[in-house]
Amino acid sequence: GLNSPLVNKGNNNTRSNNESGPDKSSSLDFVRTIVAEDLKTDKWHSRVQTRFPPEPNGYLHIGHAKSICLNFGIAAEFGGKCNLRFDDTNPTKEEEEYVESIMQDVKWLGWDWEDRLFFASDYFEQMYEYAVQLIKAGKAYVCDLDAEQIRQYRGTLTDQGKNSPYRDRSIEENLDLFERMNKGEFPDGSRTLRSKVDMADPNLNMRDPIMYRIMHARHHRTGDNWCIYPTYDWAHGLEDSIEEITHSICTLEFENHRPLYDWFLEQLGIFHSQQ
Repeated sequence: GLNSPLVNKGNNNTRSNNESGPDKSSSLDFVRTIVAEDLKTDKWHSRVQTRFPPEPNGYLHIGHAKSICLNFGIAAEFGGKCNLRFDDTNPTKEEEEYVESIMQDVKWLGWDWEDRLFFASDYFEQMYEYAVQLIKAGKAYVCDLDAEQIRQYRGTLTDQGKNSPYRDRSIEENLDLFERMNKGEFPDGSRTLRSKVDMADPNLNMRDPIMYRIMHARHHRTGDNWCIYPTYDWAHGLEDSIEEITHSICTLEFENHRPLYDWFLEQLGIFHSQQ
């Protein structure tokens, strides 16, 4: 699913998503050029901040090693810093054992995150507040369609999607339902919070993607505090923004998620990394 680490899956072209030029043979050279240019123009006030954001749902593999060396290496080369951030938004798949294992592997590769160890779950409260902000702006709604119906309504690459019958709920009703979702009043899978983007967008990721799903599941760090959990697409741009990451280095398979990453940050008016 989408809630997976930003890793290279058989594709050697890694690039900063803010550029749309031809892919370079060397991903490091490509990213290095962008970072050097940003430093020259003082785009980020001479600051370089990257992150390695694995999901603690398994052991690391060679693709992760490349991402670790790229993110920590770019930061080291340009006098910057790299965060180690665990993208722990899916409690049913994640375990503390994997957190420990990943930390050991990063150290084994010779890198040090110093005092910059973070967890997506550190930001659950802030993410919830941002979601409420979008609901109040009329940019998010609670939807009662189940997963199969959402798939059907979504359409295909050749067919436009259809609006959910719940898309025009009032802001007041959405705020009430979202709060009750969070309190655990509804069963798993019965409701989602979706962003109100455009069901006719040619990019399927922009067709009112899910921001929160109901999961009565114990989280390895927050316990039973939450009955709703953020999706990867909603969470990962917020994490970069909260940590003020200057260069969010992604692999090309995430390219078609970039417009959504941008949309969320623009709607909220918060710090926007170069992706």
